[in-house]
Formats: sequence, C-alpha cells, structure tokens
Amino acid sequence: MKVRFRSAFWIATAIVVLLLLALAFRPQPVLVEVAKVARGAMQVMVRDEGRTRVRDEYVVSAPVGGRLLRIPFKPGAVVEAGETVARVLPSAPAFLDARAQGEAQAAVRAAEASLAAARAERERAIEQLAFARTEAERVDSLRARELVSAEAYDRAQLELRSAHSTEAAAAEAVRIREAELQAASIRLTQPGIPTDSGATIEIPAPISGRVLRVTQESESVIAPGAEIMTLGNPEQLEVVVEMLSTDAVQVRPGAEVIIENWDGSGTALGGRVRLVEPYGFLKISALGVEEQRVNVIVDFTGPASEWAMLGHGYRVEAAVVTWGEENVLKVPVAALFRHAGRWAVMRVDAGKARLAQLDVGRNNGEVAQVLSGIDAGDTVILYPGDRLGDGVAVKLRNKPD
Repeated sequence: MKVRFRSAFWIATAIVVLLLLALAFRPQPVLVEVAKVARGAMQVMVRDEGRTRVRDEYVVSAPVGGRLLRIPFKPGAVVEAGETVARVLPSAPAFLDARAQGEAQAAVRAAEASLAAARAERERAIEQLAFARTEAERVDSLRARELVSAEAYDRAQLELRSAHSTEAAAAEAVRIREAELQAASIRLTQPGIPTDSGATIEIPAPISGRVLRVTQESESVIAPGAEIMTLGNPEQLEVVVEMLSTDAVQVRPGAEVIIENWDGSGTALGGRVRLVEPYGFLKISALGVEEQRVNVIVDFTGPASEWAMLGHGYRVEAAVVTWGEENVLKVPVAALFRHAGRWAVMRVDAGKARLAQLDVGRNNGEVAQVLSGIDAGDTVILYPGDRLGDGVAVKLRNKPD
C-alpha cells in the first residue's frame, strides 16, 4: 500500500511539472501596435525653408562721390515719392603732390603761351581782313569806271572772303586756348570743404513707402554708386522658397502653399505659387554638399492683417501641395515593409497576423495611397518586427482608431 502511494505521488508530481513546462514554453502572442485602414483626404507636399521679401525693392545710391550728410531717417520711417532722403556734398579735388603741382603749373604756362600766340594770330588775321576789305573797295570803285578787268574784281572778292574766314578761325582758336588755360588753372585748385548749402546734391525717394534698411547712416565719404538705403512697401510681401531642383519640377504655378513656423505659435498662413523661376543656381549646404536649387515665388492669399508682423527677410517654412484627393484609401507608412520585391503589411485577422501584399500609389511620408491589396476598415500592424510572421498570434497594445 505504501509503495503504491509513493508511485502515485511521483507520477502526479511529474505530470504537474510537465504541465508547468508546457505552460512556460508555449508560444505567447506578440504585443503589437495597430491602426485602421481608412478613406479620407490626402495631400503630397514638398517642404523647404523660405524667406519673405518686399516685392518691389528700391535701392537709393549716391549719384556722385562726395561727403554724405547724416541720414535723418530710421528703418521703418514713412517716406513720400520725391521727398529728399539723402544729401551729398560733391567731392573736392584731390591734394596735389610736388610733382603733380609742378606739372600742373607747367601746363598753365604752356596754355598761357598758346593763348598769347593765338591772340597774335588773330591780330594778324584782323589786319589782313582790313587790308582785304580796303583792296576790295578800291577794285570795286575802279570796276565801276571799267578800269579793271573782271578777273581782278573776282580775285579781290575771293581774298576778302578768305580774310573773313581766317579771322573767324583765329577768333575760335583764341576761345579754345582760353578754355585750355582755364582747365589747366582748375587742375591747380587745392581741396577745400564747400560751405554753401546750395552746393549739396539732394537725392529724392523714388517711391512712397517705408525705409527698410539704412546702409550708411552717419556722415561719411562715399564713392559714386554706393548704396545708402533701401526702400519698399512692407504691405506687398512675397515668400521666396529655395527648393531643390528635383522638388521644384513638381511645383506648378497656382499650387496651394501652407506657410508654417513663422511666429512660434503654430499658426499657418495660406499662400499660392506665383512663379517657378526658370533659372537654377548652385548652393553649398551647411554640410558642404553642392545643391542645385530653384527659387519658387509664393504670394500670401489671406488678409494682410494675418501676416502684418512679418517683414522683409523673415524666415518661414513653406509646404507646397503637389498632389491631393479627397477620397483616398490610405495606410500608415509605419505599417509598410518590403516583401518579395513588393510592398506589404501585416493585417490582424482573428487574433493572428496575416501577410497582405499591396499596390501603393502616392506617399507623403505619413500615409500612403493604397491601390489594391487591403480594404477600408482592416487593422494593420505598425512597425512590424522580426517576430511577426504569417499566422503568428498577436495581442493588441492599443485600440485602433
């Protein structure tokens, strides 16, 4: 009896151990996160950074070199078209060194000598003219009495006309030499600071608007063409987005644009593409990579009050809609993976994972368009791992939306 009880005890113990081992090593359902396949609106966008700018920017520059008087305007000041925004005193002549001064003095003396010679030549021409006039009058009186031939009369008239021409040429030569003397004398002028306020050149504002930037505010010496200030109308803003050329080819004029991250509050502004510039340019990224980029010009579509705090050169982020539909069967991108050269998902069916291969269309990085393979309402597993396979039991971590 005692032997029989001991045998039953060890048999029962063995059975319990086997059951515990079976329970311990039986396959456990894989804990997964899931989502629903649904229909809805979908958009594909290309994103990049941009900056605002005044549509028509006017640069006021110095028409001549000289001393720029202090600018009375500050950035943001309102100006009217034609209003004087800057004044320039024209440059005084440069200082002459000893060699340049000696050359200039020699040029003056040469000009004076040339003028004296020209005046002497004119006096000779005047005397010749007087003689030719007297001779012509004498021949004319003799001609009236038929005491000279017609040939002598014609010769006297010719000499009178030649004398007139010679005297006129001599007079012009004197004026030329006087101008040369004046120019040579001016070269000897030493620099000085003009004190007459009427000597300043006033620069008017080309438009009515605001001062965007004052490049040179303090009084200083500037060169011809130097930038003084920039004018524009801040109410006429546009956005310039420097896109990669591979993204820009997807953008069409008139496309919708969402402007984000411009004020830190998460408020988005509406915009529309006005122009995709036909000329690209090379830009080096922060990582030193050469990138071919294209400017995409965007106009705001909302009222000016929405973006009144923006100014010229502010940073924004722009998302341009390149494709969109209202009724699209879409699946989260996190559920997709490659299987046998095609896209696939793990679908949950009766507590088990089932492999489903798909035909995928558009992809915006968050959801993908499903052309075939699953239906609306199906539950798919997000971030499928190596432990999942067709027919593996699963346990839901969350309730699908």
